[in-house]
Amino acid sequence: MTEELNDYILSHISPEPDDLRELERDVNVRLLYPRMCSGHLQGRILKMLTSMIAPKRVIELGTYAGYSALSIAEGLAEDAEIHTIEADDEMEDFIRRRLDRSPHGHKVHLHIGPAEEVIPTLPGGWDMAFIDANKRSYVDYYEAILPRMNPGGYILADNTLWGGKVADPSARDPQTLGIRAFNDLAARDPRVETVILPLRDGLTMIHLLD
Repeated sequence: MTEELNDYILSHISPEPDDLRELERDVNVRLLYPRMCSGHLQGRILKMLTSMIAPKRVIELGTYAGYSALSIAEGLAEDAEIHTIEADDEMEDFIRRRLDRSPHGHKVHLHIGPAEEVIPTLPGGWDMAFIDANKRSYVDYYEAILPRMNPGGYILADNTLWGGKVADPSARDPQTLGIRAFNDLAARDPRVETVILPLRDGLTMIHLLD
């Protein structure tokens, strides 16, 4: 993916909403690791996938700045909701300010704390999940969420190509091992069907079989 091709793609997809463009600018100015922000292309994909799936209840693991949560919220019906979990309590004020400025922020419920502790406190019955938190724990997240999903639901997982390191046998860092274990588990799980999209750093779509 060259810079020129990336610019071409962004100029030929639906425009980035004003609130999300401002959010992304704030991320690049104010926060560490701005590459963690979903951004224009992935945001439009999340919005469109949400519109297609038409979930009533969504759970997200890893809020970061709130870009992906708001992209998903944009695709939700007015009577639907997304619960997003962020482990870093220092991000709370930034996230809540951005939710307040968005026309879709009222659909988003923010929970601060480790995902493995917050998930059991929330009612199940999720129609869609988006995993974008600690890469070492993807398997744990999957096993915690899957039993609480509705039949026919969808799990989306970000960064599942991890810079190509998942296909490099010499890569043995904990993050790569965590993503690789998750990919192996999802691929062989008979309860689901799975596809990996080579979008940005890899986006896995998992469909729970009825």
